[in-house]
Amino acid sequence: MAAQGVHDKVHHVEIPEINNNHQQKQPKEEPKDAAKIDYSVRAQWLRAAVLGANDGLVSIASIIMGIGAVKRDIKDMLLAGFTGLVAGVCSMAIGEYVSVHTQLDIEIA
Repeated sequence: MAAQGVHDKVHHVEIPEINNNHQQKQPKEEPKDAAKIDYSVRAQWLRAAVLGANDGLVSIASIIMGIGAVKRDIKDMLLAGFTGLVAGVCSMAIGEYVSVHTQLDIEIA
């Protein structure tokens, strides 16, 4: 009898179904003046930045470790690191300049 008393107090709740077929969102029309973003240009810039940073970090760290293995003087290590940094910056800048202008010449031709 105790079990029947528990079942008597249970209430059944019906959850109504919501029909959203009439509320479908229509895609917004873009204004004709909206500037289109060219992600390929951004991707090329990001690629060059990541590869340049990786190349710079590895080469400078290698120079500093090589000088540190031979000579434990911190001034020599910093001087070698700084000269390697300047050489790497010049090399990457000239390489990027040539690459961009070569690509531009190819697109024009």
